[in-house]
Amino acid sequence: MVRPTWGSRVGFIFAVAGSAVGLANIWRLPYIVGENGGAAFLIVYLLCLTFIGFPVFMSEMLIGRTSQTSPSGAFLKIGGSKIWSAIGKMTIMTGFIVSSFYSAVAGWILGYLIEAIRGNISHFEGTDHAIEHYTSLMGNPLWGLSFHFLFLLICLFVLYAGVQRGIERGNKIMMPCLLLVLLFLLIKGLTLPHAIDGVRYLLNPDWSELTPKAIVIALGQSFFTLSLGQGTMVTYGSYLDKNDNLIKSCFPVVVMDTLVALLAAVVVFSIVFAGGMKPDSGSGLIFHTLPFIFSQIPGGHFVAVMFFLLVVLAAITSQISAMEPTIAYLMDEKGWKRHPAVALCGVGVFLLGVPSALSYSVLKNATFFGLNFFEFISFVASSILIPLGGFFAVILVGWSWGVNNAITHLKQGAPVFFQKNPWMKGYFWFCFKYSAPILMIIVFLNALGAFS
Repeated sequence: MVRPTWGSRVGFIFAVAGSAVGLANIWRLPYIVGENGGAAFLIVYLLCLTFIGFPVFMSEMLIGRTSQTSPSGAFLKIGGSKIWSAIGKMTIMTGFIVSSFYSAVAGWILGYLIEAIRGNISHFEGTDHAIEHYTSLMGNPLWGLSFHFLFLLICLFVLYAGVQRGIERGNKIMMPCLLLVLLFLLIKGLTLPHAIDGVRYLLNPDWSELTPKAIVIALGQSFFTLSLGQGTMVTYGSYLDKNDNLIKSCFPVVVMDTLVALLAAVVVFSIVFAGGMKPDSGSGLIFHTLPFIFSQIPGGHFVAVMFFLLVVLAAITSQISAMEPTIAYLMDEKGWKRHPAVALCGVGVFLLGVPSALSYSVLKNATFFGLNFFEFISFVASSILIPLGGFFAVILVGWSWGVNNAITHLKQGAPVFFQKNPWMKGYFWFCFKYSAPILMIIVFLNALGAFS
């Protein structure tokens, strides 16, 4: 079986950026910025991205490009033992689990896009009304299941077409659309009354509001924003040619991901301040606060449609990347053809996602350790499995394989770059060996409540 590859560097950049740009950028970052001091948090976040996010991202890409196979075979080939193969399989399973509850959440957002188009979320007289509408929709099991299924169907359509004709071509369309919608919302947001207050909030750091907890949260966000620890970047890296310049291919992805996250924060806070609301609305920002504000600002109906279209596009590009490691595993390790592998993965993701889609309706009273099913499975994946996957990837590169071997392979395809920038060798050596593993341990311990 001929292994699929990317058709072009631009296609690869858009596909990987599409994976990275998701709910962590457009939903999570704005509300945690609002809860943790604004500009001061952003500065720390960018530093964390430099010493944990980018190095782990490059570790996973390097593992994939070197091995040219799915995470199970990749970890085995680089690590040389069945234990590493098992860890690779764990990352595949993590991506599968993530894609199940991610599809449920994205289904709710797709449902809100339809609600926005119908004009149902731009007429609220207060946040209480917005919350009532949200509760009513989430309490309807058919609504949650239908949009979970519809969203997944859209993603399967892209995956079914293959790497070049599906993932690459789809992202070449969706990512420019996402950027255009984001640009429209940015311009619209900045023209709203009092929007400049939101910009000031993001540009003027108040270091007195920066707590140790906020620093640890910034560490975690710098890791989660790049879709790490779930086999995705290993799989996407395996579709690269061994002589591709990893630095030249991957650095634009991190820049694009960061830029989208920052612009999304500007959009959200310009709208929030225009609506006279506080920036610390928490995780309810997208479903409670913003719908009320859309009801108050000029052109709120159209802005609501554009905003939820933006989030849906980001969710689609991330969802297909979370499912691809499972599909690649079935093809590489089990010899399946792509179409049945996509079908099996889709059925499995839908079935596992059903309890998440119903967690606020018929299954709202079913709890695990005080959490409903969606909260429980997202905690296990996001707080345990994903940090473990990222940690083991950088340990594999920096310690098991050896940091010098890793840098030698990293230079492959980029000798001129390293000759012109010799300090980059020291940067990667330090990050692979020390900063990324140590900071990953801190992220993991924080997720388990060690710093509560």
